[in-house]
Order: sequence, then C-alpha cells, then structure tokens
Amino acid sequence: MPAGLTVRPGTPGSLELTELPEPVPGDGELLVDGLAVGVCGTDREIIAAEYGTAAPGRERLVIGHESLGRVRSAPDGSGFAPGDLVAGVVRRPDPQPCLACAHGEFDMCRNGGYTERGIKDLDGYAAQAWTVEAAYAVRLDPALERVGVLMEPASVVAKAWEQIDRVGGRSVFEPRTVLVTGAGPIGLLAALIGVQRGLDVHVLDVVADGPKPAAVRALGARYHAGPVADVAAKLGPDVIVEATGVPSVVFEAIAGTGAYGVTCLTGVSRPGRRSRVDVGAANRELVLENDVVVGSVNANMRHWAAAAQVLGAADHGWLDGLITRRVPLERFAHAYEAQPDDIKTVITLG
Repeated sequence: MPAGLTVRPGTPGSLELTELPEPVPGDGELLVDGLAVGVCGTDREIIAAEYGTAAPGRERLVIGHESLGRVRSAPDGSGFAPGDLVAGVVRRPDPQPCLACAHGEFDMCRNGGYTERGIKDLDGYAAQAWTVEAAYAVRLDPALERVGVLMEPASVVAKAWEQIDRVGGRSVFEPRTVLVTGAGPIGLLAALIGVQRGLDVHVLDVVADGPKPAAVRALGARYHAGPVADVAAKLGPDVIVEATGVPSVVFEAIAGTGAYGVTCLTGVSRPGRRSRVDVGAANRELVLENDVVVGSVNANMRHWAAAAQVLGAADHGWLDGLITRRVPLERFAHAYEAQPDDIKTVITLG
C-alpha cells in the first residue's frame, strides 16, 4: 500500500506517515506515482493547526501542494501518457462558481468556495501515489525531473508578474529596475523571471552570506543585505516584489518605488504584530506618484503553463541549487524543521 503524510486538521502536531488505500482514478483522471513534494510555510501552519480542512467525512488530510510525479496510467484522449512527468494544480473552482471561477480565473475566487489540494477539503500530493484530473495536470519537460517540484511556487510568481504587467499597462510602462525583498523560493523565482525579462534585478534579504546571496549572484542579479528604505532610495525601482510578509519590510517596500511604481505583495503577514506607520505620508506618495500596491496569491491554469516555460528556460543547475535539502519520506519530520540555510526543502517519495 502507498504511504503518505497526513494530519488531523485542528489538532497540533498530528502529522504522521500513514498507509493509504491504493488510489483508483476516476473518469478523466491520471494515476500518478509521486516523486517529490515541496515543503513550505503553509504546510507548517497546517501541521500547527492554524488552518486546513479535510475532505467532507474524513478525519485526516493528506498534506502537500507542491507536487511532482510520473504518470502510471492515463485515459485515452487525455493528452497524457504513462511516463510523463507532471505536476498537479492546487486549486479547484467553486462548484457553484462565482464570476471569476466560471471564467477559469479560480485564483481570483470571490466567495471562498474553492477547494485546494493538501490545504482545503481535498487531499494533497504528499503521497507515493495519487490521482489528478487530466484538466488540472501540467506536463513538464523530462529534463526537469530534479527541479520540477518548483512548479507550484513558480506558478505563483508567474501570476504576480502578470499582475504587475496588467497594473502597469494602465499607462506607458517600461520597467527597468526591480527590487525583490526576500530570498526564499518565491523571491528567487521572482528574480529569475526578472532576469529572463532582461531587467536590472536586485534582491534583498537579511543574511550576509550562504546559499541565498550565492543564488542571487549566480543568477546575474545583485544582492543586498541593508535596510529596504536605504536600498530602494538608491535604486528607485520601477517594480518591487515583496516576498517576506514582514510588516516593516512591507511598508518600506510600498514607499520604496520610483514614480509610477508597482509594488506586488506576495508574502503573507502573520496577524497580531503591530507596526507604527505614517499612513498619511504613504497615502500622499501613492497618490501623487500614481503608485500601485497589489496583492497576488495562487495561480490558474494560464500561470501554471507559464511556470513550465519559466523553469524550462532556466539554468537547471541554478534551479537545483534552490533545493537545499532533499529528505527521504521515512525521515519526514526533519523536513519540517526549518534550518538556517534552507531555501527549499523537498521530500522524496520514491
């Protein structure tokens, strides 16, 4: 029987390796052998019982939303074949769709009726075998086998850049300089897209050495470890992608762009932390410089397809360097213990 990582939502510390029934694909579904699953802050929060819900009628939830697998079987006419390398999309639209979900923009769901693999009402991908609807699977280049597990964060970043383009497109928009705050997976993948676009890319984080600065420099971007306000004042960036969620960094980022700047917030702040902010000054600057602050989360099928192109065009050795730890399934507990030099931790499922 295949094994998987499950939690009892609402019960802190309930993560365990569980024997699961052999999955049986339904109509239009692929049967997939899991290769790897990525670990992120969302998983740790679900394990801590901060949120997460199991499927109706189920006590436990299979976690994991950053997937990579190999197709074992596929229905005729699905466009997939055994041996294909695939990632499974996370979100599903509201079955009684809001306007956005009805048009395939389920990442923009208005009423919260969506479901999400490994997070909300649907089992995830941290299992040695799983099924996925062919319509919500994305085929990857076989050369991405070691790094294809980065698809989910790459899809989030692809959407963020699309949002930046759409907001900037309200007038003439020719960005040249981008500052990314945070050198985790989201920040580094945001920097990757900036470099692929030919922009002058700068990344800021708190550490002075280690794998994060090395990854930025290997990308051909510039790394900074100073205060956001100081770095932004020197650069006058056209775009800031904020990927930390740290309130003080968020507000310095909002105030840090040049005129007609776009700040895209991708990091999620934890509630309960209070910061003193001069709202009047922030409002004055936003209005007088026609600046925009936009939040961006999740991704739809268009963004997943774009993510596959981003990863396919990247240096695969550089992508491999983002995965700083690969932990076998039987040692899963170690994967969820954050280490100082972590960028991305991956659990191998085979």
